[in-house]
Amino acid sequence: MRKFNIRKVLDGLTAGSSSASQQQQQQQHPAGNREPEIQETLQSEHFQLCKTVRHGFPYQPSALAFDPVQKILAVGTQTGALRLFGRPGVECYCQHDSGAAVIQLQFLINEGALVSALADDTLHLWNLRQKRPAILHSLKFCRERVTFCHLPFQSKWLYVGTERGNIHIVNVESFTLSGYVIMWNKAIELSSKSHPGPVVHISDNPMDEGKLLIGFESGTVVLWDLKSKKADYRYTYDEAIHSVAWHHEGKQFICSHSDGTLTIWNVRSPAKPVQTITPHGKQLKDGKKPEPCKPILKVEFKTTRSGEPFIILSGGLSYDTVGRRPCLTVMHGKSTAVLEMDYSIVDFLTLCETPYPNDFQEPYAVVVLLEKDLVLIDLAQNGYPIFENPYPLSIHESPVTCCEYFADCPVDLIPALYSVGARQKRQGYSKKEWPINGGNWGLGAQSYSEIIITGHADGSVKFWDASAINLQVLYKLKTSKVFEKSRNKDDKPNTDIVDEDPYAIQIISWCPESRMLCIAGVSAHVIIYRFSKQEVITEVIPMLEVRLLYEISDVESPEGDQAPPLPTPVGSANPQPIPPQSHPSTSSSSSDGLRDNVPCLKVKNSPLKQSPGYQTELVIQLVWVGGEPPQQITSLAVNSSYGLVVFGNCNGIAMVDYLQKAVLLNLGTIELYGSNDPYRREPRSPRKSRQPSGAGLCDISEGTVVPEDRCKSPTSGSSSPHNSDDEQKMNNFIEKAKMSRKLSLPTDLKPDLDIKDNSFSRSRSSSVTSIDKETREAISALHFCETFTRKADSAPSRCLWVGTTLGTVLVIALNLPPGGEQRLLQPVIVSPSGTILRLKGAILRMAFLDSTGCLVPPAYESWKEHNVPEEKDEKEKLKKRRPVSVSPSSSQEISENQYAVICSEKQAKVISLPTQNCAYKQNITETSFVLRGDIVSLSNSICLACFCANGHIMTFSLPSLRPLLDVYYLPLTNMRIARTFCFTNNGQALYLVSPTEIQRLTYSQETCENLQEMLGELFTPVETPEAPNRGFFKGLFGGGAQSLDREELFGESSSGKASRSLAQHIPGPGGIEGVKGAASGVVGELARARLALDERGQKLSDLEERTAAMLSSADSFSKHAHEMMLKYKDKKWYQF
Repeated sequence: MRKFNIRKVLDGLTAGSSSASQQQQQQQHPAGNREPEIQETLQSEHFQLCKTVRHGFPYQPSALAFDPVQKILAVGTQTGALRLFGRPGVECYCQHDSGAAVIQLQFLINEGALVSALADDTLHLWNLRQKRPAILHSLKFCRERVTFCHLPFQSKWLYVGTERGNIHIVNVESFTLSGYVIMWNKAIELSSKSHPGPVVHISDNPMDEGKLLIGFESGTVVLWDLKSKKADYRYTYDEAIHSVAWHHEGKQFICSHSDGTLTIWNVRSPAKPVQTITPHGKQLKDGKKPEPCKPILKVEFKTTRSGEPFIILSGGLSYDTVGRRPCLTVMHGKSTAVLEMDYSIVDFLTLCETPYPNDFQEPYAVVVLLEKDLVLIDLAQNGYPIFENPYPLSIHESPVTCCEYFADCPVDLIPALYSVGARQKRQGYSKKEWPINGGNWGLGAQSYSEIIITGHADGSVKFWDASAINLQVLYKLKTSKVFEKSRNKDDKPNTDIVDEDPYAIQIISWCPESRMLCIAGVSAHVIIYRFSKQEVITEVIPMLEVRLLYEISDVESPEGDQAPPLPTPVGSANPQPIPPQSHPSTSSSSSDGLRDNVPCLKVKNSPLKQSPGYQTELVIQLVWVGGEPPQQITSLAVNSSYGLVVFGNCNGIAMVDYLQKAVLLNLGTIELYGSNDPYRREPRSPRKSRQPSGAGLCDISEGTVVPEDRCKSPTSGSSSPHNSDDEQKMNNFIEKAKMSRKLSLPTDLKPDLDIKDNSFSRSRSSSVTSIDKETREAISALHFCETFTRKADSAPSRCLWVGTTLGTVLVIALNLPPGGEQRLLQPVIVSPSGTILRLKGAILRMAFLDSTGCLVPPAYESWKEHNVPEEKDEKEKLKKRRPVSVSPSSSQEISENQYAVICSEKQAKVISLPTQNCAYKQNITETSFVLRGDIVSLSNSICLACFCANGHIMTFSLPSLRPLLDVYYLPLTNMRIARTFCFTNNGQALYLVSPTEIQRLTYSQETCENLQEMLGELFTPVETPEAPNRGFFKGLFGGGAQSLDREELFGESSSGKASRSLAQHIPGPGGIEGVKGAASGVVGELARARLALDERGQKLSDLEERTAAMLSSADSFSKHAHEMMLKYKDKKWYQF
């Protein structure tokens, strides 16, 4: 993992830059217009960036291990990640620096340590006794590839099998190689002419640790006597081996093969197997061998005191079961259960009551690691039910297309969501408690509640409780329920403009106080939801259809086609009348069969039963216009106090009164400007080369290719054959980001708004069609507020601020009727105010401050149950409906001013209101662009937090926009990060780090300091269970005699030193502290003695080398970490 170089802006520099900016401001404004000074409390020392926790299913898992005493599960991945799971709420994420795939994991059972084997032939020893595990030692094999590892229980000698067929032995205390090697040519028959293949299995006989069973891929198995250094028995079978397992008495073992067979062997009868089973093979009548099946990838052989043993295997299905899902087979006595899985099986482990391999195993559960899920099967209950998974591993149940993060929510919100979500639970789970229950919870230092909302490709929306660095699903809403699913010939084209996921969520707008939820979907649909604890049946789903056009008058080019004129919107001015149509248009809905006035999805016309939770208030859909599909929605806002929802796309803006179910505003973006349009768009038409096929209103010459592309789901990446590859990639990369977050190419083509030039017109040439569509001015930000709409205003009034992708901010005045019955009867009057502000780059976020620099949140109406009994309902609701404005402006004196904070892709401005003077300005980035900007509260103050496409996370004070933090964190490598990155209050942020995982981080110094307390403990002191009482058997005591035997065999005195060129020892960064942390743990005498050995060093020469390496590693750590970190030596955030 990379160590990020944290560059904080030093106070001296800050002072210098702020004084420079003050000089600029003095030049910008005459002395009489100087802004009153606002005391800002945030300083750069309040900020520090570090990752906190990672939630979700480990992406691309590759290995699995379980500590049966500590009850901890470990999962390794193909990208070198390590995830550790204890009791629900105890989770940990670590990363191998190399990023190589984890091929195997082995716990040092009950010792708080784990060995990982990687595809780059390195072994690593992890110390799990600290809250953030660290690597103590690494060993890099230079000449051989590692294929299999085995660490016997209570042994310090790790057997390592290689691709060449040899076995090396590693001392896990010093992480050095023993001179004892088992060479492949000594292990196999001398008469054998071929190489036996890589080592695929190593295990010691449960009853005699001096005998090692070695499985080679070719089908040969060897029982090796460690003391006499020769093979006792050799077992050969003509099918490749995938895995081997012992019976606990050490007299039999079982092998799984590539032809779908299992062979059971008696140790002393190497000639042929005692039994050959083909679990899924069809038994042929005339006694012939069953038909071959698919390989059995793994088998486990587990015994019980009171009954038949369990044989559990994965794979082995017959080849004619095409399309059958992957299966786990459980054979118990004469019964065989075949358990189908949703995804392919990566690995499985049987959980047993004892850690001792020589005792009855008493299996009670099977943990199955699937490609995209973790399943735990209860073996003790009939029918083998699964346990209900308490970990938040279902984030990716349907691909995440967007997410929002809310910290410091109303306290009653999580219980309310939990109570409606509890009714959605599935039935039929095992009655037992989740058996992976190791570790201890951290101390929750945070008292505030946090909620994450994820939108998904299938139209579902999930609410998660994210308080105190945990994650738990609260409630799931299916937005697709309001639409018809039928796919007959008449309906099919309606959803067909979207390739795969017509219901995918693109934008979520949520008001936590009123609990109003609004979503925008990929099929240009908007749904408004109210929260209710009562079940209702909606007879008719309220629905509105909106026709949003992109209109430019065509003066210069008479050959161009003209779209039909826009119907005059209700209550809105139309400052640019469109000339009547003078020639035939491909856009008209005439007999040419072009689709017109049809939405993309069909709303159900039957009654809809709505369960407690979020219930549909109104469905709004954009419709096709003259053969052109509606453009996707790029911004969305809802306000519960005003009863309004507003949304926009690259064609224009629409506002809807959801209480009266009426469209209030429907304007093309250009019409918003009125006569103030700075871009002089009238002389040009974007539709120069319209083809008779009715390509529609996009300035494209390739027919309908790109309009379809625009309506693709954010998760589907299929490209059309018509566009050139580069152009298509560019389109896909740009289009799929939420809120039209763009690459720098379109941004660079936007006009520099400080110099009003003609670059808008210049860039509209038909030769750059992919960029052309982007240059169309889309609505990119919307904000309801109560502020000064015009320069002459003496008091704040309700309005909507609109930001566009060309860096323009326009203000629309709202005139709402009084509350109560009048609100439902009189129309809301909406009119553009004429106020226009400009910035460089697309507008991302807007907020308002009062004269003291405090945030003025939008007005909201507190939530109350609206599904109350019928007779009272209307009267009560109307009486109570009075907008609750939390804006302090109502109580302030009229003379007091406000500040508008506007953040764009390139810069941030603080505008003084009502004068509209620019009080402060900060150019955030010249060469890159901001992907996400949020105005957030932190330490009883507020700041602007930005994430740039070049990987920098920055924060700025408000209102003066002083730089407080600038850290290189991660570059924008894919659209998923752009679509999901978000900041929230109290220094929290998150993004989707992989398709299945959420990475949370903090930019607050205080949270970084408290993080260590909040994290859970993986290791807890537990007594190792007593060994089975079988004193008359040889070599069964787990005490000193046994380890002395191994020491004698593998130690330097008898086996000599290993070749130096074979493997290289690398001390880990967790060395000094890790050993100290481990030594302080309360464990058994054996473990204590080993740790003491490790700390002192067994040999003086080794001690010197290790000490020097540890010191150099500590030195590099101190240089890399921030100076503040030196006080907290147990923090290891930089390793992740």
